[in-house]
Amino acid sequence: MDRVFPGRNWQRRTPDDVGISSEKLAKAERCLHELAGEPFCAVIVRNGYLVAEWDRGLKTSQAIPITSASKSAYSCLLGIAVAERAIPGLDSRVVDFYPEMMAVRDGEGPKLGRYAFDANRDITFRQLIGNTSGYMKPGEKPGEKFHYQTFGMNVLTNALATVYGLYDSTDPSRLKGCGDLLESKIGNEIGGTWTYTYRDFEYSTGKAAKRGIFGHGLQIVANAYDTARLGHLWMNFGRWDGKQVVPRTYLEQATRTNPDVLRQEPEENWKYGYGFWVNDFGKLWPDISRDFYGAWGGGAKYVWVSPVLDLVVTMNPGPWDAIRSESERLPRERAVLGRIVDAIEN
Repeated sequence: MDRVFPGRNWQRRTPDDVGISSEKLAKAERCLHELAGEPFCAVIVRNGYLVAEWDRGLKTSQAIPITSASKSAYSCLLGIAVAERAIPGLDSRVVDFYPEMMAVRDGEGPKLGRYAFDANRDITFRQLIGNTSGYMKPGEKPGEKFHYQTFGMNVLTNALATVYGLYDSTDPSRLKGCGDLLESKIGNEIGGTWTYTYRDFEYSTGKAAKRGIFGHGLQIVANAYDTARLGHLWMNFGRWDGKQVVPRTYLEQATRTNPDVLRQEPEENWKYGYGFWVNDFGKLWPDISRDFYGAWGGGAKYVWVSPVLDLVVTMNPGPWDAIRSESERLPRERAVLGRIVDAIEN
């Protein structure tokens, strides 16, 4: 079957129309309901057709913040910025484009002991998006440790917005910020209807915190149809209905375990690319295809894709949003995703 792209609305097909066993998919749905401890909604897309919507206590059209699942969208913006020569390359130093990242002294960070120290001058865009920057972490040199953090990602989005003339760290609300960049470079290209907002954590350093530098985090607010659009874009390696929105070569790198992680981390951590959770070494989902990758955010926000299977599965949110422990979360992911994959017959 030919692959299609949604217009304003998704085209719909039955599971059997796109080579998915309706009977087996129903078992996957029952499994999800059995595991559900919270309200959820899920959407499944194959060949660009919407084939299933499952929900409990939430409507698929309900827009909610997708938390750290947004990081995969940030990654796409970085790939676009490099292609447009807004920055020379992934290994460019961030400080050369966003020097204020260094203007955070001890007592001005998110908490005591977290501040910009001299080694942070060498942080690259590649290290920020790969969560190996060590930003504001004394003792962690750039590229030496995988440390999943929000502040480094905020610096990334603020830096990209600054490069495009959309951010002023001294007055974060004066300009439209990285959300406008996301809308113009990606949302408008794929028919996305999401909105965005910005948020800051509560910092123990109080009013002294330089929140305009490392805070003001971009938050995408989307429904499951829109997260499925993002997944369909990623599944097509950045191409949307004949137009290359995100560079293919960049997404091919971003959706494999990144070199810093391979070089510095034990094998159990070989599951993070550039803003994407990845399965090329089978560390996330050992029993399904190694080509799977996607986005994950706190509160069980998921977008999973498989180019080989032409499949997008999104949960916005999943039914276990109160579970933060990976050891408790991954078995649930594997149970549901495994049953969905098992339902694909051709």
